[in-house]
Amino acid sequence: MKIIISGYGKMGHMVENNLKLRGLECAGASEDITSVDQQLAKECVCIDFTTPSAFRANYKFLAEHFKAVVVGTTGWNDIKDEVISYFKECGTTMIYASNFSIGVNVFFAASDFLSKMLAEAGGYGAFVEEKHHIHKLDRPSGTAKSIADIVEANTGVAPDIASVRCGEIPGIHTLGFEGANDRITLTHEAFSREGFAAGAVEAALRTESLDGVFEFKDIIFNR
Repeated sequence: MKIIISGYGKMGHMVENNLKLRGLECAGASEDITSVDQQLAKECVCIDFTTPSAFRANYKFLAEHFKAVVVGTTGWNDIKDEVISYFKECGTTMIYASNFSIGVNVFFAASDFLSKMLAEAGGYGAFVEEKHHIHKLDRPSGTAKSIADIVEANTGVAPDIASVRCGEIPGIHTLGFEGANDRITLTHEAFSREGFAAGAVEAALRTESLDGVFEFKDIIFNR
């Protein structure tokens, strides 16, 4: 498998390092993915860790020219239906996630279980809190939105999301349920961004056996 990295910042470098650890070929890394040779692109899976504006500008090129695409960029949820439809129209496999960390995807599953149980029990309100480094462009984070969506789907109520931007925090997410007599909290803390890179590379490997558009949390535990 050949992989091209779109976006060569901190995450791009971590993806490249993870590819080396796994013995996978990095066929290139670019800040401007539209400059990549189109013949090469047809042979490659693209892993995209850019910015919301860059992905919005480039997603049609990605869908039209690459064998498959893994999208770790967040901040484009408002055009999600449009993006998914275009990838399907082009027949290009895409795996996307608000967070590619394996631990966070376990967190999603736990959030689903807790919110279903407490919705049935009744008497609990939910809240979401996220903390990230000062360089993060979207607020709230895509991961926090995913958690809130899970809770809303199970309870019918969209929880409030509190966002903090400070220092170099890789990412801390908390889901809380407040009742009259007690509080339940579930927290995931990333120690570095390495887990995001590892999950994205795992997703790229999964594209070889998939056809269509998938959210990572829906396929990561299905082999």
